[in-house]
Amino acid sequence: MARTQETFDPRAVIAALERNYVDYVIIGALARVLRGTYETTRGIDICPAFGSVNMEQLKNAANALEARRTGGRDFVFEDRILSAEDVIVFSTSAGELKLIPVPAGVPSGFVDLRRAATKEDLGHGLRPLVASTGDLARMAAALHRDQDVERLPELRRILELEVDREAVIAPAQVRGPAQVRGP
Repeated sequence: MARTQETFDPRAVIAALERNYVDYVIIGALARVLRGTYETTRGIDICPAFGSVNMEQLKNAANALEARRTGGRDFVFEDRILSAEDVIVFSTSAGELKLIPVPAGVPSGFVDLRRAATKEDLGHGLRPLVASTGDLARMAAALHRDQDVERLPELRRILELEVDREAVIAPAQVRGPAQVRGP
């Protein structure tokens, strides 16, 4: 598939990651959109798990996507190489893919993010882990960039709505026999 600036197919990227059993959490703009923000994106940011098996699976997914590191440099999929960089950007046949080993505000990366992440149904059998709204807000606040700080009120409002939704759909507490009152 020809690479163009207009090509962005997040499902193709996610499908390649899923087919290759990569452990990762979606973060960044796509995660915010999946949580309910109003913005657009032309790529997908992920925080992958470390480990030699996952690095091999990530390499296989990158090869399936015809991923090339921007700037023309080759990339070696190894923990020590991945952990040495803040952001690794690839151009793929389905759009931009960024690997962010340790996102701002998340010192343990994947290990921290997976705790609150949820599997989101994107259709076509795709159910990737997506960072929680709280973690997305934490990352945006830690970056201290104007565009991220501007996103915080919207993320906080989405978080409030999620809390309200949970309160409404949470099962009612069942009263025991001693708590039931008669007429």
